[in-house]
Amino acid sequence: HWWKNARQRLGAGGVAITWEIKREFWVKYFPVDVRNRKVVEFLELKQRNMTVAEYATKFEALSAFSPFYNTPEAEYD
Repeated sequence: HWWKNARQRLGAGGVAITWEIKREFWVKYFPVDVRNRKVVEFLELKQRNMTVAEYATKFEALSAFSPFYNTPEAEYD
């Protein structure tokens, strides 16, 4: 339902999904407390008994929730 309305607002021109659209989606469908738990999980991530590949996969998945890691400026850090 939400995406149908958002798509109508964007028009039929095949618009790329921007950070603004992603942010709007997250605010509407991904509660802050859940996002915060994912950030904490990312910050506390340890390899322990995971393989390097498993750790890298988990790191990549959780890094999407980190407001500090997932910024345009972070590309240059």
